[in-house]
Amino acid sequence: MNAIRKELQRKYEIRENAQKNARQATSLSKQAILLIHQKRLKEAENLVAKADGLLAGLWKTSETFPEIIYTGMFSAALQEYSEANIFLKLVQESRFLTPDEIKVPSADYVLGLADVIGECRRLALDELREGNVKKAENSLQLMDQIYTELMGLDESYALVRDLRRKNDVARRIIEATRGDVTQEIRRSMLEKQLKRLEKRIMSKKT
Repeated sequence: MNAIRKELQRKYEIRENAQKNARQATSLSKQAILLIHQKRLKEAENLVAKADGLLAGLWKTSETFPEIIYTGMFSAALQEYSEANIFLKLVQESRFLTPDEIKVPSADYVLGLADVIGECRRLALDELREGNVKKAENSLQLMDQIYTELMGLDESYALVRDLRRKNDVARRIIEATRGDVTQEIRRSMLEKQLKRLEKRIMSKKT
């Protein structure tokens, strides 16, 4: 019984440590996304690198204790990590990372990619507030591009749990963003027309 007790105690400690590291990796990825929105990209890179180190440790542990590591918490950490990496690279270089580049399973990558659409909406709204309508339009186009790719995976709904729900959420987010961008474009056009009219009126007075 002592041997059994020691084995179970060891597995308990491994599980507790794995859950702690998965939570920390998730938290670091979330913080990195916030820093990206604040344009603090180097700091975001550092946090993503720390999350990568934690996940690498979990992958190594999974070789011996897969039943402990492969849980919903680990998958959630991989999704958040994927989202942070994809979003960071899009902001830095306007290109998509692949699952192989960040060493995550395709299912977790896809779910993380779906969440990037929400970050792009926030980016578009920030750009609208700053008066950068063109950049907001580019963010909207990026959202459409991601959504189109995700819709091409509709046959994988049975294999990638939660993908259908995230696609439904993404569609609503995109339509809301399209409405915001369209409204700002119309407002900007009206403002320009009023300024031209004002100039004509002033020129006639003089």
